[in-house]
Formats: sequence, structure tokens, C-alpha cells
Amino acid sequence: MKILIRIGLLLTLFGIAWSCSQEEFIEKGQGIVKGRVVESETYTPIANARVSSSPSTSTVFTDSLGYYTVTQVNEGDYSFEARKDGYIAKFEAVHVNTGGTTEMVFELVKQQENNLPPTVPVLTTPTDNALDQSLEVTLKWTCTDPEDDALTYKVTLRNDTSNNVVTYDNITTTSFTLTNLNYSTKYYWQVTANDGINTDVNSLTSSFRTLMFPNARYLFVRKAGDNNVIFTADDSGNELQITSDATNSFRPRKNTQANKIAFIRTTGGQGHIYTMKPDGSSEFKVTSNVPVAGFNLDYYNYCWRANGSQLIYSNFDKLYRINADGSGLIQLYQTPTGKFISECDWSYDGNLIALKVNDLSGYNVEIYVIDMSGNVVANVLSGVNGAAGGLHLSVNNTKLVFTRDVSGYQSSDYRQLDNRIFMYDFTTNATTEVAVQRPAGYNDLDVRFSPNEAELIFVSTSNDGVSPRTITKYTMGTSNSRTTLFSNGVMPDWK
Repeated sequence: MKILIRIGLLLTLFGIAWSCSQEEFIEKGQGIVKGRVVESETYTPIANARVSSSPSTSTVFTDSLGYYTVTQVNEGDYSFEARKDGYIAKFEAVHVNTGGTTEMVFELVKQQENNLPPTVPVLTTPTDNALDQSLEVTLKWTCTDPEDDALTYKVTLRNDTSNNVVTYDNITTTSFTLTNLNYSTKYYWQVTANDGINTDVNSLTSSFRTLMFPNARYLFVRKAGDNNVIFTADDSGNELQITSDATNSFRPRKNTQANKIAFIRTTGGQGHIYTMKPDGSSEFKVTSNVPVAGFNLDYYNYCWRANGSQLIYSNFDKLYRINADGSGLIQLYQTPTGKFISECDWSYDGNLIALKVNDLSGYNVEIYVIDMSGNVVANVLSGVNGAAGGLHLSVNNTKLVFTRDVSGYQSSDYRQLDNRIFMYDFTTNATTEVAVQRPAGYNDLDVRFSPNEAELIFVSTSNDGVSPRTITKYTMGTSNSRTTLFSNGVMPDWK
């Protein structure tokens, strides 16, 4: 009996084992995987893309329209990959069923879109707001690229006096030397980095100022577009623009003791007095509540006190004094007849003020001198037709130089036909013409003494009203000494 039981048990176990073995040898079914490979942004088909899987099946390539088909894929779980040079490989997980078709679309991203841009350039030399830089400056900066791509740089340069923007392209090092810079000029610079793949990366903007213009004794004004701009110049004729052509700035007056230049700037329809350093920096607005005003600001003048502490200026028929820091505004004088004060000059000792007054049209001119109490101490000109102006007192109060149109011509456009230079002598109370060898048909305007009073500086121009104007000087009493200093200039000053 025991033997039969054991045989039966063995047969049963053998049957179970045979059954398990039979199940393991059943072959699984197969399916198909197909689809398309396209570019991620435009969905443009990508031809010749390699499609493979893990576990491994057949490796296929897309056709010209980006389609692919993988046949005889055993049922199961797979990770399929699409790959093409220039694109980032893409993986997709999928389950393949027996007799089924699985579709997959691969959207490949261009490889450069995954490329990181350069770091922001850091400007190192010169340091921001550096002063007294030479006229040749080497700019330096630092910049790196995460993938060590080759970088090119662009330097953008502008300054504080003009609208010109200069760019230097295709720089392959982290330094660049600027040459032929201007004196007394503030420059702003920025560096742009590019790796040839990503968009430009811009640095912050840094600035530096060059050396002060040496021995600049002259000031004058030129037009730049619609605005007046102020220039300084030396005895050799070197010129430098010191106010921006984005503003209307004119009538410069230098004070050597204060080492500042005063000037008028118009904003919002009003003119105000400003000051600045000789290089054009540190602009400061002096006037505020009472602007400068006359019949025409092109023929308007104001004056420093010799020590640089105060200025005098007019607002129509009133004369004011103001401290150079903008405080202490007081009214000094008012014309008794309501005429406008168009020009004034303050004597070196601070005791006398010369005035030119006129009517609303700039005519019916009077030139006279008052003391600090408003008393008239000298009548220089009155009762004549035509324009006059350009007052300047000699340092010892013995002479006053001015100009007058002897033709007596008067017109709505204030055209002048025969403007000549005259000298008033306080000792004799006599006025005489200064023979400066003026060509026929020309006007001499805006006359001033030279610093040593041996010469005169003035504006010379044809009386046609449209010709260019030149800054001219003349040595008094010396024949053939009439010399052009600067072309296309007006409103001169010489200190």
C-alpha cells in the first residue's frame, strides 16, 4: 500500500511540474510602434532621426517627412529614444500590446536652446565714476561662458555733451582701448557679450571723466540742431563742447575767483541762470522764482560780482541780485519809465552797474550807469534810433565799451545794418568809435575787453542776417590785427 501511495504522489508532482514548464514556454505576442519626429517649436519634420529602444528592438530612421515604424516589437514595457545631431535626445515610456499599434510623436528641442548664455559682463577698469582719466583709456571687464563657448563683445560709448553713440564690434578679448577722447568729458560705457547662440547679454553702465581741458580762456556758443551749446577753447584754437546739445544753454560768463561758469538755460519757456565748473560738470540752478527775462534772450546779458559770490540779472524792468548758491534774492533797481533792462555789467569794485534799457521791440535804447543806491552817475547813450548793446566796463571804471547800429535802422526782426564798436570815457564823458577795420557791409556785435584790456573780442558777421558769425579779436591801435578766433560762434567771453 505504501508503495502505491508513493507512486501516486510522484505522478501528481510530475503532472504539476509539467504544467508549469508548459506555461513558461508559451511565446508572447508582438505589436508595432510608429509615429513621427518633429522640431519642438515649429513642428517641422525631422528626417534621418534615429529611433531605438530599451530593451533593445530594431533601430530605425525617420523618412523625409519624419515618420518611422518599428515592427515585431514583443509585448512589454519599453523606453523609446529619438535622437538627431543638433537636437536634444528625447525619451518616451510606452507599453506594447500583442497585435496592437502604439503611436508616439517625439518633439525634439534644438540643442542650442539648452545652451546657457554668458554671464553678465562685469566692468572693472576704469572704476565707475573715475576722474581725471587720460585721453587714451583701456577698458577692462570680466565675463565667462558656462559651456566655454567662444565669446565676442561689443563696447557702446556715449558722452554727456552730445547725442552721438559709438559702438565697437567683434572684440574677442576682455579689454579694449579708447583713443582720441575729449578733455573734460564724462563718458558712459557698456559691454555686450554674445556666444553666437543665445541673445546678447548686457553689462551695467559705467562712467568716467577725462582730464580737465588745459588753459581754456575762451567761451562761446554754437548751434547744435535746435539748441545752443557752450564751448570752451584755448589760445591754440582747440575747442571742447561743455554743455549737452540736448539742452538750450547760452551766454556763458566765467568767474576766475569762483572758478565757475555761469550760463542761461531755457526750460519750459523760461530762462534761468545756472553755474558749472569749467569742464561742464556740477551744474547748479541759481535762479528759481524770478527767471531771466527781457525783450529777446539772444540779446540779453547778466553779470557776476568780481569775487564770484553773487550775480545780477534782470526780469523785464527790474534788476535783481542773487547769491551764487541761489539764496538772498533782492531787487536792486527798477527802471523809472518801464523800459526793459536787456543788459547789465557790474564794475570790478562792485560800486557801479552799467545798464542798457530799451522798449518792447529792443529800440529806444538808453545806456547809463548807476551806483548801488540806484542813482544815475553817467548817461552814455540816449535819443538815437537803432540797436545797441554789448556793455563791458574796464577794470578801473574809466571806460565802457559797447556797440551801436549807426544806420538807425529798425525792423520787427531786429536786423542790424551797420553795427560798430564804441568806447565811452568816464573822465571826459566822450564817446568815440573804435576803429577795428570792420569790412563794409559787416556788423560787429557783443564786444568785450580782453583780460589785459589791450584787445577786444567780438562777433563779426555780414549784415545780410543769414551769414555765419565768427568770434573775432582786435588789438587796439594796431593796424591789420583783426583776427578770426573761432568760426560759427556767438556770445564770446575771455578770461
